[in-house]
Amino acid sequence: MAEYNLRLKKFLNSQYVYTGVRITAGVLIPAMVLYHYDLLAVMMGVPLGALFIALPDNPGPPHHRINGMIAGILINFCVLVIAGYSHSSHLLIGIEIFIFTFFFSMFGVYGARADSIGLIALVAFVVSYGSGTFGKHPPIETAVYFAAGGAWYSLLSITFSGIQPYKPVQQLLGEYLIEIGTYLDERAKFYDKITNVNKHLRDLYPRQVVIQKHQNDLREILFKTRLFVKESTNKGRRLVMIFLESTDLLERIITAQQNYSELHRDFDDTDILDHFKQNIQLLARQLELTGTAIQGGGSFINDTIIDQSLEQSRKAFFDLREAKLNSANMESFIRLRHILYSLTDLSERIKRVQGYTAPDKKIKERVDEQYLQAFVSRQDFSFRKFTDNLSLKSGQFRHAIRLTVAMLAGYILSLLLPLGHSYWILLSIATILKPAFSASRKRNIQRVAGTLIGVGIGFLTLHLSTSNTPIFVVMLIGMLIAYTTLRMNYLISTAAITLYVVLSFHFFYAASLNGLLFDRVIDTIAGALICLAAAYFILPKWEHEQINEQLKKAAEDNDRYFKAVAQYMKTKEPENILEYKLARKAAFISLANIADGLQRMLDEPKSRQRQLQQVHQLVASSHMLTSYIASLAAYAVQHNGKYDVADLKPMLQYISRQFDLLKELHQNPGVMIRKQDPFPISKKIQQLLQQRKSELESGLSRDASTIRYTISLMKALTDQLQLINSVLEEEIRILMKMNATVEATA
Repeated sequence: MAEYNLRLKKFLNSQYVYTGVRITAGVLIPAMVLYHYDLLAVMMGVPLGALFIALPDNPGPPHHRINGMIAGILINFCVLVIAGYSHSSHLLIGIEIFIFTFFFSMFGVYGARADSIGLIALVAFVVSYGSGTFGKHPPIETAVYFAAGGAWYSLLSITFSGIQPYKPVQQLLGEYLIEIGTYLDERAKFYDKITNVNKHLRDLYPRQVVIQKHQNDLREILFKTRLFVKESTNKGRRLVMIFLESTDLLERIITAQQNYSELHRDFDDTDILDHFKQNIQLLARQLELTGTAIQGGGSFINDTIIDQSLEQSRKAFFDLREAKLNSANMESFIRLRHILYSLTDLSERIKRVQGYTAPDKKIKERVDEQYLQAFVSRQDFSFRKFTDNLSLKSGQFRHAIRLTVAMLAGYILSLLLPLGHSYWILLSIATILKPAFSASRKRNIQRVAGTLIGVGIGFLTLHLSTSNTPIFVVMLIGMLIAYTTLRMNYLISTAAITLYVVLSFHFFYAASLNGLLFDRVIDTIAGALICLAAAYFILPKWEHEQINEQLKKAAEDNDRYFKAVAQYMKTKEPENILEYKLARKAAFISLANIADGLQRMLDEPKSRQRQLQQVHQLVASSHMLTSYIASLAAYAVQHNGKYDVADLKPMLQYISRQFDLLKELHQNPGVMIRKQDPFPISKKIQQLLQQRKSELESGLSRDASTIRYTISLMKALTDQLQLINSVLEEEIRILMKMNATVEATA
């Protein structure tokens, strides 16, 4: 029951419900007012105009949202006027479909918000000419109604934001923490006695993609909004600090990459791994509870239970160490100790995050605005960017051509089919077809299934209801569910949209409802079939054609990340922290991109999954490589100034050369690789290990002042460098095999 209540609270406080309520209110309020005065049939463009501006109103900085809504109103107005004066000519409509589809599809080169605005402009065009809107009123008048609806929604959205300026950030930040908690909980499975490491790694990939998206959205909102970076509001600074702390926390979670096979080999006959797993699960739960509290605008602090769990792990470790430590298993216990260090660090970081949720927590420190701006990407809106993408090398250009051909095919089919609402074919095509084949196929299935489910529920509602009141209530619920789940679950959203459209038809076209239901199903299926054919045959860009570039970028970003960590280890200068964190950001983004690319590749036809096994191995090894570099960074920060980098210099230089070799293989597949020299293990660490073994064998007290702490640190650093090198060697081997296969088939 507690888990159910937590999930329900998370959902009700989420950005999705908030967005759903805002969109529903924006559409429903003018519709009900107009209906009350018997003007809805005449001024249907007002609620539709509100809807067409509400749908692309994605989360982001307030000025971006306002600019997007203004652009949407102006573009929709122009499109509607053009369509209005040409709606009676099939030829002109066909030409406009060609121009508008291609032009608006290319908006995707300017980012997700511009892409949404372009898509909705295309939908507005299809709805306006197909639904007979222009047969009743002059085009200018209809366009003004749509613009008035858009202006009404914009005012409502700005008002919402003004009343609760922190709410969108709280919702997104809370969800970010919840996703990090879920990710941490998944990592706890690595400590199960019977575990499939590769499977668990694959399960983590989608989580990393979602977390990275939330992280990017939060950077955009927090670092580009005056409320958070310029004004001296304590609440705004607390939210910024929670985000910064949680981002560092995420890095520490990713660093918890271990040689799990060796851990289980050495300690499965004890209960220490179970203690660690339970500790990790508790920390994950604390993150989820903290995120849920932030979503609701509250606070959550429970450091007592965190301390108790950590103390249990410590006691379990020291009891085991006292009972079983000897010279033969000393290195295994060093690894175990560093897991305990990681748990301690995670616990302290989560407690700090929880501390920032307290309303009475005064934040005196302020992060420099220029420092924050370095992490924000700048969107290029120049026309040059548009023209640069007019090439078959551009995935967006291919998508624009693909969608244009599909829309023209749908339009021709709509003229041939004797259906009353055949423009629904074009609506289905516009909303289903996406740049990636996997996304298009998934939407295809969800659109058809959602339509059938929505029609079925609508039919039952109409059949079982004896009055219009329950029908109207179900229609409102359907509208709310549709816009609440629009960005969460396309299947549910499509079913809910179909439901409320069907029920709304009951009020407007009761006499011909059966025919409308039939049209809805047939048109959706027809549009889905056209999308399937277009996605497969018209300039498809399969994932194997582009994932190599993503893997190459991941190698470059990991190289930059490693060099930034190495430089920080050498100098400890504050100015290197910015480069280190920028390099970390780039590496994590690349990590999410290759995980997302692999997932799309797995959803494509098997005949198009070229070198899937090798790609999968490279993605997995890239994840491990980033984790090991992050671990190296954590040790460097944790033990600032406590070691002599000169002892590690040969290893750092060797790994740097390995990165150069890896990048060369990505750049020039035909390059010949000579046999590499052995990895230069530090002689000092070997001497320290031997000395420590001698101490244990001689019976020196475990708690005596010896070299134990020095060797623990040096061993951890050396182990991480060895792991980084081993992963690099594996990537080089895989890449050479892939390149040889390509040359053999060329």
